[in-house]
Amino acid sequence: MGHDTVRTPPADEAAQLRREQRGWYVYDWACSVYSTSVLTVFLGPYLTSVAKSAADADGYVHPLGLPVRAGSFFAYSVSLSVIVAVLVMPLVGAAADRTGRKKPLLAAAAYTGATATAAMFFLDGDRYLLGGALLVVANAAQSVAMMLYNSYLPQIAPPEQRDAVSSRGWAFGYAAGALVLVADLVLYTGHERFGLSESAAVRICLASAGLWWGAFALVPLRRLRDRRAVGREAALPGFRQLAATVRDMRRHPLTLAFLLAYLVYNDGIQTVISQASVYGSEELGLGQSTLIGAVLLVQVLAVAGALAMGRLARVYGAKRTILGSLVAWTVTLAAGYFLPAGAPVWFFVLAAGIGLVLGGSQALSRSLFSHLVPAGKEAEYFSAYEVSDRGMSWLGPLLFGVTHQLTGSYRDAIISLVAFFVLGFGLLARVPVRRAIGEAGNPVPDRI
Repeated sequence: MGHDTVRTPPADEAAQLRREQRGWYVYDWACSVYSTSVLTVFLGPYLTSVAKSAADADGYVHPLGLPVRAGSFFAYSVSLSVIVAVLVMPLVGAAADRTGRKKPLLAAAAYTGATATAAMFFLDGDRYLLGGALLVVANAAQSVAMMLYNSYLPQIAPPEQRDAVSSRGWAFGYAAGALVLVADLVLYTGHERFGLSESAAVRICLASAGLWWGAFALVPLRRLRDRRAVGREAALPGFRQLAATVRDMRRHPLTLAFLLAYLVYNDGIQTVISQASVYGSEELGLGQSTLIGAVLLVQVLAVAGALAMGRLARVYGAKRTILGSLVAWTVTLAAGYFLPAGAPVWFFVLAAGIGLVLGGSQALSRSLFSHLVPAGKEAEYFSAYEVSDRGMSWLGPLLFGVTHQLTGSYRDAIISLVAFFVLGFGLLARVPVRRAIGEAGNPVPDRI
């Protein structure tokens, strides 16, 4: 995907860009609540309990006639949603580039996801298939919408502003996630005072995330502008576009080597985020309010951790700092394997460890990759980065689900994820980043 030629905008254009930037931040505020409240906190444990209520005497459900252990159903559903997203994203991306009309596509993806999330209110009894279907639709729509959302960044911010604009959007998302989780915690822990059953309180928390997403998405859809693709080559259809980008990337093998390392360890990170609540509830026997508190702690510490790791990167370089974070991830997961059941304090310690490395390892990976992208190909390479990222992140949930299916143990499932961090460490350690930056035609920073 190409982007417009850099130029200094006149005063009225600069004011318009600031208005668009403020609208752009609000989309992160809108959709991040889905990631935190639905995917990370409530849906995993709740959908697992619904699947268990529908299970046979051996603990299996049978979607499409396939025997699936009820405790693995959520992980498999997440994997399927990612596969659907990867099939759809190149087609939508090519259509957005070809027509220059991103906004209608963003609206369609956002409201498909928000509607599916709001419909989770009807997920009760033994309707596990409805829950799985809504999760697949919501998660795939969220991925497509995020790809379109990210592709606005080169259009609404000149190069020298992009780091700051991108970071502010991220901060808006963390803030919204924390704010709504506090409200969810009040509703969930006090559900009896509100005259609600525990199930009804969870379903309200799920559905309200969809309503929040849909309501606040109106702001960016009003403020963002579509731009006709001027002087750009027509985008190739769907996967041919992605294949063309990958062919170009093969001329920069060290950039591809870094991307492979990132995809491996980031898959581990994404799986920990989506499966930690299931591990806490099913294996450690922790209550929903404990899980919400732990995720809140992760949200707050992820910001602090990102800032701290940014400072470490200035001293030790981004590559060494990321490698250090992968060691920390491995130690954290190993500690998680030995956590005693029914001990919330230790789960909070684990959450603190995750929070401190989560924001930084992802932020530094993105900034390091930006040095490895040839000038003039930023949007194209980052779109492949997004598709590849989603494309790999079904392996972790699949490994987690299969390990649980074969062993019946969530402890074995969580420790299996160490493989992603160990392999990612080995692949990243072998990438000569200074040479990679030079071969991409970019100036090599003093400290990298």
